Amino acid sequence: MTPSDAEDNRWSDLDRPPLNAVSLRRTLLRDGGLWSSLDVVSVTGSTNSDLAARADELPEGAVLVAEEQSAARGRLDRRWSAPARSGLFFSVLLKPTEVPVERWGWLPLLTGVAVATGLSRVAGVDTALKWPNDLLVTVGDQERKAGGILAERAGSPSGGGIVIGIGLNVTLREDELPVPTAGSLALAGAKVTDRDPLLRAVLRSLEHWYVTWRDASGDPTASRLQETYAAGCATLGRRVRAELPGNRSLTGEAVALDTDGRLVLATEEGIQEPVGAGDIVHLRPAD
Repeated sequence: MTPSDAEDNRWSDLDRPPLNAVSLRRTLLRDGGLWSSLDVVSVTGSTNSDLAARADELPEGAVLVAEEQSAARGRLDRRWSAPARSGLFFSVLLKPTEVPVERWGWLPLLTGVAVATGLSRVAGVDTALKWPNDLLVTVGDQERKAGGILAERAGSPSGGGIVIGIGLNVTLREDELPVPTAGSLALAGAKVTDRDPLLRAVLRSLEHWYVTWRDASGDPTASRLQETYAAGCATLGRRVRAELPGNRSLTGEAVALDTDGRLVLATEEGIQEPVGAGDIVHLRPAD
């Protein structure tokens, strides 16, 4: 196969055209705005790893988008893959130096709120949040995971920041699902699956929520982040099992989100215990 033949095959799926990087830059990069650069690459191992490696030298607001990732990572270093141009796979670099470091843990939750509100506005599909970092859609009568968020500290304490990676299944078809519990915007009946307006909407929403939170010094109450996340969280009100570090587990009802962004479980022993890290398994549908 010649290089030109390979390139032709790469764009052969007309339902999955490439992103228009020039148009995205023109509409998203502006004086005084958060986004400082936007690059689209055809394939890379991990956009998070790429941005993290340059965290000290890049300014805040760098955006890196990949049409395909060959070594994408989720939480707990889990690996996942998706067909080229079937979704939005991108990372952003944030440097919230005005916010106390102890409040930086809100950034994955803030990103979830931003993605959900942006998609609701443009795609017309309800996206629920599974604590701490999953994006859920409804396919038929089933709740399925359509995306995830991974936030990582990167660079030096003086010049680095937080790299946030977002993976969102857009046009993934039923026969392409990696697991039966996965979903996509298309399978959920989204009215828009063109990735250009979807990416613009998500980045504009992320800019709004991030600037509001940053200007409030990361206060989740003053920025309304805590109440907005709680309102869209599919985990609250459910009986769940938390798989905790050290092979521990905790079962109870998810009753609240505290001011540190932790999920509060009410156990059968009558104890309310906050969970700051771990995998959450929904044991029964929300009321």
